[in-house]
Amino acid sequence: MELKEIKELIKLVAESGVSEVGVERGDFKISIKKIEDKIVTVQQTPVQALTPVLAAASSPVVTEKIEAHTVKNETALGNFLTIKSPMIGTYYKSSSPDKPAFVQVGDEIKPGQVLCIVEAMKLFNEIESEVSGRIVKILVDNSSPVEYDQPLFLVEPK
Repeated sequence: MELKEIKELIKLVAESGVSEVGVERGDFKISIKKIEDKIVTVQQTPVQALTPVLAAASSPVVTEKIEAHTVKNETALGNFLTIKSPMIGTYYKSSSPDKPAFVQVGDEIKPGQVLCIVEAMKLFNEIESEVSGRIVKILVDNSSPVEYDQPLFLVEPK
């Protein structure tokens, strides 16, 4: 299912009197429920279950936690894991310009640790690590657009 179709489903639930919509296409499942004035999207795929996405018309900024994709990358420099963006959006290294970066080159990371934020449709999504290791390289600049599955970090696994 394309992002555009998901946006249309969210808009449908927000504008209509419908309180819940569910769609299944092969291995892909999505359920959108209206709870009070918030819309909760729960998306499930066989590969990875994503956490709920909260979107409220009255609240322009909502934070959600999402685990990043991690891919093993064998290079001439050694065996590194590549942490990739789980969505399209804008990459931010910290929660605000006056705050320190979540991670820097050389930092030790562990599963569940926030690595960065990807803003998508006015939602600020905390991207969490799925692995333990050390950040070897940050592959994107702060405030730059990122694509789905774009490499964000190189990690030397523990």
